[in-house]
Amino acid sequence: MGITGALDARDRQECLDRLRAQTFDVLVVGGGVTGAGAALDAASRGLRVALVESRDLASGTSSRSSKLIHGGLRYLEQFDFKLVREALKERDLLVARLAPHLVRPVTFLYPVRNRMIEQPYVAAGLTLYDALEGVRHPMPRHRNLSPKAARRLVPGLRTDVLSGGVIYYDAQVDDARHTLALARTAAAHGAAIATRTSVVALTRDEFGERVVGARVRDEESGAQIDVSADAVVVCAGVWTGPVTSLPGGAEPAFKVRMSKGVHIMVPGEAIDSQTGLIIRTEKSVLFIIPWTGRRWIVGTTDTDWDGERAEPAATGEDIDYILRHANEVLVRPLTRSDVVGLFVGLRPLVAAEKNAPTAKLSREHVVDVPVPGLAAIAGGKYTTYRIMARDVIDVALEGYDVPASVTDRLPLVGADGLPALEASVGRLAEDHDLEPETVRHLVRRYGTLALEVLDLLARDRSLAEPLIEPGPWLRAEVVYAVTHEGAVHAEDVLARRTRMLIESSELAERAAPRVARLMAGLLGWDERRVEEETAACLRLVEAERTALAEARTAAAVTL
Repeated sequence: MGITGALDARDRQECLDRLRAQTFDVLVVGGGVTGAGAALDAASRGLRVALVESRDLASGTSSRSSKLIHGGLRYLEQFDFKLVREALKERDLLVARLAPHLVRPVTFLYPVRNRMIEQPYVAAGLTLYDALEGVRHPMPRHRNLSPKAARRLVPGLRTDVLSGGVIYYDAQVDDARHTLALARTAAAHGAAIATRTSVVALTRDEFGERVVGARVRDEESGAQIDVSADAVVVCAGVWTGPVTSLPGGAEPAFKVRMSKGVHIMVPGEAIDSQTGLIIRTEKSVLFIIPWTGRRWIVGTTDTDWDGERAEPAATGEDIDYILRHANEVLVRPLTRSDVVGLFVGLRPLVAAEKNAPTAKLSREHVVDVPVPGLAAIAGGKYTTYRIMARDVIDVALEGYDVPASVTDRLPLVGADGLPALEASVGRLAEDHDLEPETVRHLVRRYGTLALEVLDLLARDRSLAEPLIEPGPWLRAEVVYAVTHEGAVHAEDVLARRTRMLIESSELAERAAPRVARLMAGLLGWDERRVEEETAACLRLVEAERTALAEARTAAAVTL
């Protein structure tokens, strides 16, 4: 497996054999950020750990977040100081120590419309935000801006509504790749990570009193495996209820309430700004977030959802809400034709009183043990995944003699040695006959693991060719996704390893057959399988386009 925690899709059967043969201390159900974090927390305590995920790592909400690691500025208005303080501490840990290759500072401008009343209020809130961070902080403090300075930073701001601004710092993350790094770090510490493997039942001891494992189904072959474990930990997000209620399980004491978060993507040239923006709305806040220099992410919504968990849909009202509030401050209004993509995630909030607005529900998490041997967690926010993972493992193994969590001191794979590698970009570009920007792209995505990608080029120079033009991706990244990142299907590469699907459906459509053919040589696919994988990706692209078209049309009707 190696010290970098390589997840080689070609070794998948060996991993399944290990699930069948070994008795684990902890079986984690769910491959999102909390599940991957829980697997890492347990494995880094020296425990025997397995993780099963019914689809791909980060295939649900953990690849559809706002891509922010932040303290939750808006929670100050709810007087949720504990959550803000905790989140700020976690943000700083990720930026400075745990994942500096994946979590980076990003600036946000809060445009002030009434300088006499609003600016002191916002500045006071940000002063508290900075203070809650503590005395050791890797982020600069906020500062007030004059109207002229704000417009210089964001030429695209409307002058008729701008009387000043406040600039502050938070952090940005590629959520899917961060979740993958968690899983790989867990694998580096001995965890067995099995994707496309669903739990179909929980198993009890001979007295029926304690959960002692699970029956899982390999979604690729249909074969079923009994996995033995001292504790089963359910980190399934909005699927928590259905999983814990499977045969042999029990419902937890909490209910998960689904909150839908819609984000749209617009081209980089649609907004003239050198910084992200945060805009206050009647419900919450709206973020305009820079993404890879090629796109802006604008969102999010916060509304109840009681439909299909796997593929929540955006409505015309969602699109209108986002565009309307963004256009309150932009000189060039965003239109529906500017929307080149959208993605929708479901927040697993802990249900409170009936009919409470989801924006008012706490993001703090809850852990429950509905039956001995079974623990479940819900709530929380992406930023505090590490705390959630620690807490659910502590609860699941209460009474056992296990070491304390060490994940606050454990950098993720790709983090160690990052400054030296960043300083070596020019040399690496020369050594591998690449443009420096290509090497910088690899370092931004893989950290020090970029050296493993570059090693592939030394063995096969054809892998240095672009996967698709225009775009930063190399053919080597598809190979690496299979040999080191556990990609089993072409969809895994397009949607979550490269993020191409959310950036450009056109490029994803063109790249799909190339991705499938590159994977075929590694996974032994015949021509029929290549065609099936390509067709599956094209259906996914078409579904994305249909969802976007329907949302645009619905928005047009509701105006």
